[in-house]
Amino acid sequence: MDISRWVFLILIFVSFTPIPIFSDSQLSSGELSEIPGKFLDFAKKSEVFDWMMGVGRRIHENPELGYEELETSKLIREELDNLGIQYKYPFANTGIVGFIGSGKPPFVAIRADMDALPMQEMVDWEHKSRNPGKMHACGHDAHVAMLLGAAKILLEHQNILKGTVALVFQPAEEGGGGAKKMIDAGALENVEAIFGLHVHPNFPLGKVCSRPGPFLAGSGFFEAVISGRGGHAAIPQHSIDPILAASNVIVSLQHLVSREADPLDSQVVTVAKFQGGGAFNVIPDSVTIGGTFRAFSKESFLQLRQRIEEVIVGQAAVQRCNATVDFLTNDKPFFPPTVNDKNLHKHFQRVAGDMLGNDHVKDMESLMGSEDFAFYQEVIPGYFYMLGMQGETNENPASVHSPYFKINEEALPFGAALQASLAIRYLLEAQPQVPSSSINGHDEL
Repeated sequence: MDISRWVFLILIFVSFTPIPIFSDSQLSSGELSEIPGKFLDFAKKSEVFDWMMGVGRRIHENPELGYEELETSKLIREELDNLGIQYKYPFANTGIVGFIGSGKPPFVAIRADMDALPMQEMVDWEHKSRNPGKMHACGHDAHVAMLLGAAKILLEHQNILKGTVALVFQPAEEGGGGAKKMIDAGALENVEAIFGLHVHPNFPLGKVCSRPGPFLAGSGFFEAVISGRGGHAAIPQHSIDPILAASNVIVSLQHLVSREADPLDSQVVTVAKFQGGGAFNVIPDSVTIGGTFRAFSKESFLQLRQRIEEVIVGQAAVQRCNATVDFLTNDKPFFPPTVNDKNLHKHFQRVAGDMLGNDHVKDMESLMGSEDFAFYQEVIPGYFYMLGMQGETNENPASVHSPYFKINEEALPFGAALQASLAIRYLLEAQPQVPSSSINGHDEL
């Protein structure tokens, strides 16, 4: 065969061989900085935005409580199947972990919570909750839609993926500690870092905020039964009044923060439940009180827990009553403080700045709210941030956990694109810390 024929065959082969748009070695710092903006443009395409909006609305119409998210989980799996994404199921009853990429290290995770709240929705709109007494009043329906949107973005840009992105769909964030059960079930196998978000109704659309170090408080619940001896209100000397004892307990609990805690170490004790008696003229046999306590360090949190029990039992005894204290850890495990990794904070600032502009990436003060995302951060470096969704209106949006809470769906592309960008940029910029020979890959990919 003459040389000209060889040249012709080579040209034909080259012409029909697919050439990737990028390879790991080809991505310059400038190209890396362009990724978030391109992802946001993709997420804003009408077909992608409408799909995310449809998913979020279907979940909103059918809210399910912690560990009961059967239909929500089924919907997510159906969407993953439609996208051709491999996944493992179940984790912690209803949880799912999907995988995009090579199935080999490095691994990075992005997470969404799935559960709703036990409250009646008061927003009258076409996609109002169809389950009486249940509502997505904390934005978890949007979080799921955003994570599925991030999956779609990553699939579209698989040619630049280096490693594996784990998609963590988690049940029971609202007090159930679903994150801990996901970890116990192996959901973070091989994962080096994890990112999570929460919608913020009072922060402008197109802006994000967070901080390094302690961001959200650790939290726990308590319930106490204070028992005395009931009787007629006209002859209290023949009774042992548990209402009086409980009242003294509540006042004394407030002194734990005002008199015992360091003023520079933020702590909260709130009694929000008081049940006792059913008649105007009858002293009841017992009273039940309950509440929550919060702190930013594990040491302060454990000290607060100890003193709550001591004060309740001791103050009840002063009034001749008995008291039992239950911290409800079987149903409502203690949430540790949410502490953002400082290196991931720098990564977040770079990626979010490239997408939104540095002036749209804000540091914020720590909050006394809590998140079970903190369980992930106890195992691996993690980063949690707030996604603004307040539109340009004069309305004062309802807060999370309000029956009037409503998602601004214009935030969906921002959350999807930023989660995808944080993950892919982490994979492109981070180096595996463990030799791949010592890691079990996900060969199903």
